[in-house]
Amino acid sequence: MSGIFFTDEEEKFRAKVREFAQNEVAPIAETIESENEYRRELITNMARHGFLGTLHQPGYGGIGPSPVKEIVVGEEISAVSPAVDMSRLASSVLYATPVSSFGSDEQKKRFLTPIVKGEKIGAFCLTEPEVGSDVAGMKSRATRVRKEYALNGEKRFITNGSVADLLLVAAVTNPGVHPHEGMSTFVVEADTPGFEVVKDYDLMGMRGARIAHLRFRDVTVPQENMIGRENQGWQVVTHELDVERTAIAAEAVGYARTPFEVAARYSNERVQFDQPIRKFEAISFRIADMATRLEAARLLTLKAARMIERGLRATKEAAMAKDFATETAFQTASDALQILGGIGYTKEYPVERFLRDSRLMKIGGGTTEILKFLVQREVYRELGL
Repeated sequence: MSGIFFTDEEEKFRAKVREFAQNEVAPIAETIESENEYRRELITNMARHGFLGTLHQPGYGGIGPSPVKEIVVGEEISAVSPAVDMSRLASSVLYATPVSSFGSDEQKKRFLTPIVKGEKIGAFCLTEPEVGSDVAGMKSRATRVRKEYALNGEKRFITNGSVADLLLVAAVTNPGVHPHEGMSTFVVEADTPGFEVVKDYDLMGMRGARIAHLRFRDVTVPQENMIGRENQGWQVVTHELDVERTAIAAEAVGYARTPFEVAARYSNERVQFDQPIRKFEAISFRIADMATRLEAARLLTLKAARMIERGLRATKEAAMAKDFATETAFQTASDALQILGGIGYTKEYPVERFLRDSRLMKIGGGTTEILKFLVQREVYRELGL
């Protein structure tokens, strides 16, 4: 799509990210997977190249904001290691973007700049044992005591939770109203007494990432650590959902791209009945369908990113992109494994890893079902129905 949908500058940036992914991530991607290693130095190295700063202002260490460059980073790193990019995104997007949008200048210097520079790792803490898509059941409470808050509660499925230095935590500050109207967000420093990592989950995929269950017991949070105003937390956590979903869609394009390329090459090399299996329409037509879905996912993602970049509302487009791209990634990995046959079910090829990794993102960042709800809601709204 060079020269048609991306500018020359964006293509040069892509080349830079791709070179980093191939030189710095690819050589250790299988070790990260097999040993379940979290490689913090990769996040630090990405920061040196500006890959954590695509959505943030230069005054705080960023190179943006540029949602298009963010989707470039997401696709290129994820095409090599989904787990590495999920760790990056959790810090530089999920945690950092709300701080960037709602934090004061002083808060951004303290809580954003070290993240963008790769000096610290961030995590965003919303999901709880009884809270997923619907926050109405949120149990975490932050009780005000003069100029401080006492934070109590549990969070689970928190990416980077056990390795983060700074955590953006959502908690109810006014239990007398719906959490949408009575929630606040705070930055909690990981060395604060009362904060506990209960465990890291042993996952089906995304090995090398850290997804944790966390507990907060009478954690004292200074008032100056509140991001946004008291009881404004719902606006803080949802303001950048379009950005988050578009970024995850870009990752999914990366998840799809590698299995697709592996399958296409394998179909040209694998010989059955005296000819490459690409000669059979059962294989070549499947490759054609995979290529079409992949290109459509990339274009949907780019459209959402361009809209966000221009300050346009992209709720429908971001939901469409994430829904379609994550479905495409999982289906593409599954089709690729089928083309490879028995060898695809082994670890000699990366396809089985991408199949496992891609399955998570039909859940995280907004489930497929929630995204379809958002799309239909926006369709009816646009039609005035």
